Amino acid sequence: MSQVPANRHYAESHEWVLDNGDGTVTVGISDHAQEALGDVVFVELPEVGQTLAKGDEFGVIESVKAASDLYAPINGEIVEVNEALEDAPENVNEAPYEDGWIMKVRLDGAAEGLMDADSYQATIDADA
Repeated sequence: MSQVPANRHYAESHEWVLDNGDGTVTVGISDHAQEALGDVVFVELPEVGQTLAKGDEFGVIESVKAASDLYAPINGEIVEVNEALEDAPENVNEAPYEDGWIMKVRLDGAAEGLMDADSYQATIDADA
């Protein structure tokens, strides 16, 4: 069963958002998403300074089974990317909510339309 930490919010496209308390959020993919992908072998990171609108494609994650686009769950400017993923993409599998984060974004407005942990768990249970 996938982990769904309660301190994050989730997009329908399986990205998670963690409020850092300073106007920025950390973004990654959920445990459910990494399980579905299988062994991650490459993460295409976005550019620092890039401005995203919710729903924009910001990168690609490749596994031994498939390649999947990554979509911005919020509006904002990318202020940091997890460069460690270039050499250790397996961090997405091993620790999707810790070392496997993908980017940090300075929010532009409120993070709207995201699910809390219970709603996200219900969504993935319904898809099972």
